[in-house]
Amino acid sequence: MEKHMNELEKLKSLLSHWQEHNDEHAETYRDWSKKTANLGNKELSDVLESLYKRTKELSELFEEARKKIA
Repeated sequence: MEKHMNELEKLKSLLSHWQEHNDEHAETYRDWSKKTANLGNKELSDVLESLYKRTKELSELFEEARKKIA
């Protein structure tokens, strides 16, 4: 049972790390979305904004997974 709990705690820590890393990527996508919009490439900007939004949705799933660990 002890090993089982240690593995879950490790996973909880990993999920936090992955979520943080994911959020960093999301912000990079948003930054580039703004840059490409300023460069006049709205289509690329829109795709990057979509990447930002979907990446933030993944962050919600990381959080949901963390909450499932007792």
